[in-house]
Amino acid sequence: MSEEISAAPEDSLARRLGVFDATMIVMGGIIGSGIFVNPYVVAKEVHTSALILGAWILGGLTALAGAFIYAELAVLRPNLGGQYAYLKDAFHPAVAFMYGWALLLVMQTGGMAAVAVTFARYAKRFVDIPLPDGIVAAITLLLLSAINCLGVRYGSSVQNFLMILKIGAIAVLVFAGFRAPHVAAQISADADQPWSPSLIIKFGAAVVPVLFAYGGWQTASFMTGEMRNPKRDLARALLFGVISVTAIYLSVNIVCLRTLGPLGLANTPTPAYTVLQRAIGEKGATFMAVAIAVSTLGFLSQGMLTAPRVFFAMAKDGLFFKSVAWLPKRTRVPVVAIALQGVLASIVALSGKYEQILNYVVSTDFVFFGLTGASLFVFRRRMEASPDHRTPGHPFTTIFFVAACWLVVLATYYNFPKNSFIGFGILLLGIPVYFYWSKKKQNAA
Repeated sequence: MSEEISAAPEDSLARRLGVFDATMIVMGGIIGSGIFVNPYVVAKEVHTSALILGAWILGGLTALAGAFIYAELAVLRPNLGGQYAYLKDAFHPAVAFMYGWALLLVMQTGGMAAVAVTFARYAKRFVDIPLPDGIVAAITLLLLSAINCLGVRYGSSVQNFLMILKIGAIAVLVFAGFRAPHVAAQISADADQPWSPSLIIKFGAAVVPVLFAYGGWQTASFMTGEMRNPKRDLARALLFGVISVTAIYLSVNIVCLRTLGPLGLANTPTPAYTVLQRAIGEKGATFMAVAIAVSTLGFLSQGMLTAPRVFFAMAKDGLFFKSVAWLPKRTRVPVVAIALQGVLASIVALSGKYEQILNYVVSTDFVFFGLTGASLFVFRRRMEASPDHRTPGHPFTTIFFVAACWLVVLATYYNFPKNSFIGFGILLLGIPVYFYWSKKKQNAA
């Protein structure tokens, strides 16, 4: 371990992560609390088992198409910062900066604050904590920040442990669900939904929350600077992780459909709890509170581990405060970047504004998803495809992924125009900030 550290320059991150760590990061970035609720959201739009499962399968295929793209990008550009580096090299440093800007002010801090408050609410159901949700959320965020400041191995170990617990909790839900009693007539009762243009629109609306539920795997690309072999490890982790999560999500939906039926699922806002309640009685409520708390904590741990590497890369490029790029010699992790994210997310959690900020996340996040997918076309024009990994079905699968991302953006703008335009406005505010840092960098040269 010490040889690994000493072999690299003191101002660079230490390469300590392997395939297993990277796979846990991929899965941890995807699985939050959504899978315990989203089956109900999807079933509200489409009321047949085939369409419900079809939406989750399509979402998994979209995520897999994106994982193949990111795996090739990892081989072509095993750079520090992952997605940030892909956008910078393919398009312009300003595009990459805008991504980092939105990540810091909207996508990461708002999302983490909301998840931290969710963790606090569920944790207080089985642990008597005489504090408001916002304070518990802030303490949790700061504690995870402190753990990650100890070193990437500490942060990754906590993330791995929480991910294993999360998989175990979902496994209990699935196995118990298959033993839960159900009403046969209800299970077989699919609503009458003949094919029509309106049904296609409803199916599209059902796919949108599914795509959100599959989001987050891309954040593993931020960790390339700390992977022992990023060309190999990230590509494998993306594929292993996305395929595993797809199998988990389908299993949960099959159990919910088997126990509740499509119409019952559409009328059950807490499907995972209801399934467990039928399987093991009132103990199901306590177990689900524990499961959701563990799941949200694991999601927070993953976010605390990954996103600060983008802010570190921005600072290394001279486009952010120089102190954010500081690395202690002992730990070689971006402690200032980690602390910055933790403090900002804690402030948002305490302010109670996380729900409003979360509404701005969707359209902004998927804009950069689509741009990153499109960057593969740019790199393919500039260089030969790597023999180590090529995106299957390119350019068709790449076009499919990019189109899916931008359709989500259009759907979000159509359904939530006010929130989407506020998010877009925050994004545009990054343009003058970029030129300020760019000019400052030129003057310092």
